[in-house]
Parts: sequence; C-alpha cells; structure tokens
Amino acid sequence: MFYTDNIKKIFNLAAPMIIGHLGIILIGVTDVFVAARHSTDTLAAVAIANSILMNIFIFGLSLLTAISPLLSNFRGQKIPIKKYFFPTLEFSFLMAIIICTISLATVPLVDILGFDTKLIPEIKKYMVVCSFSNFGVYLFVALKEYLQAFEIVIFPNLLNIFCVFLNLYLNFVFVFGWYGLPQMGAVGLAWATVISRMITGVILLIYCNNIMTLRYYKNYSYFGKIVKMGLPISFAVLMEMLAWNVITLFVAKISSIYAAVQSIIVTLTNVSFMIPMAISNAVSVKVGFENGAKNFTELKKYASSGIGICVLIMMFWAIIFLVFPKYCIGAFTTDAELLKIAVPVLMLVGLFQIFDGLQVSIGGVFKGLKNTKIIMYGMFFAYWIIGLPLGCLFALKFNQNLIGFWIGITVAIASLGIGLAITLKKTFSKLK
Repeated sequence: MFYTDNIKKIFNLAAPMIIGHLGIILIGVTDVFVAARHSTDTLAAVAIANSILMNIFIFGLSLLTAISPLLSNFRGQKIPIKKYFFPTLEFSFLMAIIICTISLATVPLVDILGFDTKLIPEIKKYMVVCSFSNFGVYLFVALKEYLQAFEIVIFPNLLNIFCVFLNLYLNFVFVFGWYGLPQMGAVGLAWATVISRMITGVILLIYCNNIMTLRYYKNYSYFGKIVKMGLPISFAVLMEMLAWNVITLFVAKISSIYAAVQSIIVTLTNVSFMIPMAISNAVSVKVGFENGAKNFTELKKYASSGIGICVLIMMFWAIIFLVFPKYCIGAFTTDAELLKIAVPVLMLVGLFQIFDGLQVSIGGVFKGLKNTKIIMYGMFFAYWIIGLPLGCLFALKFNQNLIGFWIGITVAIASLGIGLAITLKKTFSKLK
C-alpha cells in the first residue's frame, strides 16, 4: 500500500541521498570509463585489485552506515544527539587505520593467486596507493551519516557529485600523463581516488564545524552501540561482496576478458542499485525515528511505501537492461568481443534488478528496527548456500562461464528478497 504523505517525506529525504549515492558509485564508473580507454589490461588490473580491496573496504564502511539509524532512534527517544559528533569522528579515524592496515597486508597475496603475470605489478601498485584513500572516504561517510540523522542531506550529497568530477579530471591527468606528467596507468586511478576522497572528507569536516557549535564529548560506549548494530550489516555486506569478488577471481583465471566484462556489468548494476539504496537509507532513518518513538502505525506506512517505490524503480531498470543491452555496454566499450560476452549477461541482470530492489528496501526497514542480524543470515544463506554453488555448477560444470555465475546470483537474490519479505510480515504482526 502507498501513502502519499509518507512517500513525499521519503523522497524529500532521499532525493539528495540519491544524488550522493550516485556520486559514490560514479567514482567507480569514471575509473572503469578511463581504464577501458587506456587498455583492457588496465581495466582487468583495476577490476582484480578492487575485487580484493572492496571486501575489506566495504566491511568497515558498513559499520559506519549504522550511525544514522542509531542516532535517529535516539532522536525518537528524545535523546540529544549533537554531542555524538566527536565520538563519530574518532570512530571513523579508528576504522580507517584498521582497514588501511588490513588492505596493505593483503597486497602480497596477489603473487600467489595465479593471475596473469603481466597484470600483477599494476594490481599491487594500485592496491598500495588506494589503501590510503580509506582515511578520506571514512571521514566523509561518517560525517554524512551523522548529518543524515538530523536529516541534513543536501550539502554532503552535492559534495559527492563534486568528488565525481574531480576524480574524473584527476583520472585523466594521472592515467594519461597530462601537463607533462608520466602516464601512470592503473596506479594513476588510485592516486586520483586518494586525492579526491581526502578533499571531500576535509570539506565536509569544515562544513560541520561551520553549521554547528561543537564541544568535545567522550563516549566510548557509543562505539559499542555502533558495532553491535553495524557488525551484522558489515558481515552481510562482506558475504555479498565476497561472493561477487569470488566470481570476478574465478572468471579472471578463465580469461582476463571475463574480468573486464564483469567489471562493466557490476558498474552498471551498481549505478542502478544506488537509487533504491538511497531510498532504503531514507526509510531506515524514518523507521528508526518512529521505532524510537514507538509509533508503529507510521513506521509501517514508511516501510510499505519505501518497499513499493524501490521495486518500481528496479522494474524500470530491468526494462532498460532487457531492451537496450547493447547501448548500456556500448557506453563503456566498442570492443566486439566484450560486447558479445556482455550483452547476454546484462539481459539476465534485468531480472536480478527487481529482486535486488526488494531485498535492499526491506533491509532498510530492518536497520530502522535495529534488527540487522536477519540481513546477515539472509545474505549468507542466499549467496553462499544457493548462489555460489549454483553459479559454479552452471559456470564450471556446464561451461557457461560468466553467465553461469549470474544465473546462480539471480536465483540467490530472488530467494533473499522473498525470504526477507516473509520475515518482515511476521515482524509487523508483532508490532502493536
């Protein structure tokens, strides 16, 4: 059921967040765009490097996404939340140190994973430099989540768009050696990411200092609350990311061209996913506030409206991918062999989109309810019990390669969406 007033409030909060989420993912799009124009090897090297780094990066980042629903619950309980600024800042810096250290420690693994030897030096250099971008992006995301709890969303999300253009410009500067600089290839993409993320993080820090009167407040129990709520989200996202990156690593060992195709397709799905993800985050804030205030009637209205919006949006994307696959892939490459492999896969991805919208929207509701363990359990079962085994069967046993893995993942996401919907219905029946 749709509720006009609730839909309007969700969109008012989500619209800047959609822009911001698109900004986050468009940084990856610009990397793929520039890498594909440099060479297929550069594109493959970046895809492989990110298949390793993103598992670690997203795990830490997902912890930070617990900040806005947690603080929204506090607001619903009439607890002042401005004082949590410095604890949020400290938590983000601690996470950046941990994640950067772990990322650097994984670099030697590249030598033993069996990749094409000509790609290994570029992969390792990219990973080393890109590890330090965590400091900028963790600062930015933590402050964005903090402001989001106050429903201050316009400036931080517009800042993300600025980051996209800055990153694209720096990509060309470093990758192709503009202004007399040497051509850096894949590592140039990493330097562009580090610089653009640090600049946007610092700008948002200055913005917060200008709009708020901030006093130092120490509360390490707040760290524990973030971890308690965010850790299941982190494990859920990690299991999802690991599944995706296992696929990339498998197909890269078959042929580097499959890694390049997977990079393009994942980039397209990430772009489409950012809109329902932003709406899901808006729903988690609204549901979190109503949950803290014990207003379950409004809570259910926000939940049902958000779910319906996300599914409709992903149905639109499904039609785009099914009807215009050549144009979508052609935006990144004109390579005939890449197009031949990618187009059939993207047509299958169209079906995947609908269930992806269902699961992410319901996940936002559960975040607002502070019940994040169900998301973790669902991700594990869907991807590791259903998706990957089925994908390996089609890809390796029946020689379907990349499209075989996508068959498995599509079945997995459908199972996840349906399972979460059934669980949410049972949960709502207990809220009175």
